[in-house]
Amino acid sequence: MTVLIILAILFVALIIIVPLIERSKFRMSSEQMGKLGRWILPLLVIMVIIQLVMHFTN
Repeated sequence: MTVLIILAILFVALIIIVPLIERSKFRMSSEQMGKLGRWILPLLVIMVIIQLVMHFTN
């Protein structure tokens, strides 16, 4: 039941947030996206390592 509540909240949030983002005037240049893209993979790797450490220490 909890999973259904979480999914419903996420679905409603998407219905509200996506149109707001599409209407906003915030645009990123390809240079800015490239800078952010460089950080995504290392941060994901760090997050996975931290999660593994937390899983095996508990």
